[in-house]
Amino acid sequence: MAAMSQSVSLSVLDLAPIAEGSDASQALANSLDLARHAERLGFKRFWLAEHHNMTGIASAATAVVIGHVAAGTSSIRVGAGGIMLPNHAPLVIAEQFGTLAALHPGRIDLGLGRAPGTDMATARALRRTLTGGADSFPEDVVELLSYFEPARPEQRVMAVPGAGQDVEAWILGSSTFGAQLAAMLGLPYAFASHFAPQQMMQALELYRRNFRPSARLDRPHAMVGMNVFAADTDEAAQALFSSLQQAFVNLRSGRPGPLPAPDPGFGARMGAEDKAMLASALSCSVVGSPETVRAGLKAFAERTGADEIIVTAQIFDHAARLRSFEITAQAAEALDA
Repeated sequence: MAAMSQSVSLSVLDLAPIAEGSDASQALANSLDLARHAERLGFKRFWLAEHHNMTGIASAATAVVIGHVAAGTSSIRVGAGGIMLPNHAPLVIAEQFGTLAALHPGRIDLGLGRAPGTDMATARALRRTLTGGADSFPEDVVELLSYFEPARPEQRVMAVPGAGQDVEAWILGSSTFGAQLAAMLGLPYAFASHFAPQQMMQALELYRRNFRPSARLDRPHAMVGMNVFAADTDEAAQALFSSLQQAFVNLRSGRPGPLPAPDPGFGARMGAEDKAMLASALSCSVVGSPETVRAGLKAFAERTGADEIIVTAQIFDHAARLRSFEITAQAAEALDA
């Protein structure tokens, strides 16, 4: 198996997809299997995302799934990409991730986002009140990070476990807001270009220009998201990609559901409005054969100047998903340049 590039690291973002005709138990088993596969291939991180009230995503209890994956692997970093902090009290997240770090020292990442990861009715059910929420995100991040500092003698509220634990914290975003916050706090920054790429280049430029070194990070470190659907031929990869295309159209139409089976003719049947929506939302995607993927990864790395690329692939068939990540790892040698 190919060794990963030393110049740009590749990581995995997994949404623990529940495929049509399957269930959450199988989805979570597949996530662990994919994490072990990614570890063997040399991917740096394996992140899981917090989404709620989504019948096609099994990672709602994100910290629990991270514990499941970390316990079943040995070296790959495992974390949240991300935790939607407005849904939670900072102390609770500090305790959860402090516990994960105590169980798996030096391997736990905590990516923090300010979106709800769901609809407003579900957000209300999660929080009981929407007071604060996204508006208090910067203050909540600062409070959360403080719980990972060594406890002070006069400190009345502590995260146990949490205080003094080595948890690598990131700011996630799909706009310039997160870029500015990450720069101000001196944290690594991950941009959600795999589904919201419109402000990617502006956010990266803002982050790098305004970055202030901190005790956690001495210089900017940026990660960008990319959909990579790889198969032995371009045609086979396009068929795999049709599952994500269907899922996106269903989501944007208010009909989210399990991950659909591939439908090779779906693209040709789409209306102009759906085609335009997908062309915008999924523009940071590479779909094709090993040669196509190699060229696409190289071009994306050169365009963004990213330190890391986090790859996601919502592929219906688990064996095909494993193969896609294997091809992606083999293509990574193009990033050495």
